[in-house]
Amino acid sequence: MFERFKFTAEQIDNYRRSSQRDLMIAKKSDVPDVTFRFSYDALLKLATAVCAYKCLRVKARQGHQIELIKKLAEIMDDSEIEILGNQMRAKKNWDMYGGGVLISKKEAREYSEWVVRVFEASQKFSDKMPLPKL
Repeated sequence: MFERFKFTAEQIDNYRRSSQRDLMIAKKSDVPDVTFRFSYDALLKLATAVCAYKCLRVKARQGHQIELIKKLAEIMDDSEIEILGNQMRAKKNWDMYGGGVLISKKEAREYSEWVVRVFEASQKFSDKMPLPKL
């Protein structure tokens, strides 16, 4: 699912900035579905950035989001990332394909705050991956 690839610093920075943008949208929104979806997208983009920093490129195939979450958890040595990241993925998929899921404001906020903590923990990988300004 992954291949070795040497990314440029600019490419890694672009991934990181894209993830930060999504996290900022999540934090500014008062709509729970927007907060939740953009938090999940920010987590996936962060995983892409961390993998790029580790010279890993994910191949876009069925199940690649599961593998990105799993790899982020492995790299950061944090099993909670795999558990909560997959909970988010399952809720997103159920909402999209299974008839809908209502995300409460509290639940969306909790997921978003957790993603911010994952961002903070990711700082150990590079000073080129600055924290989002929220």
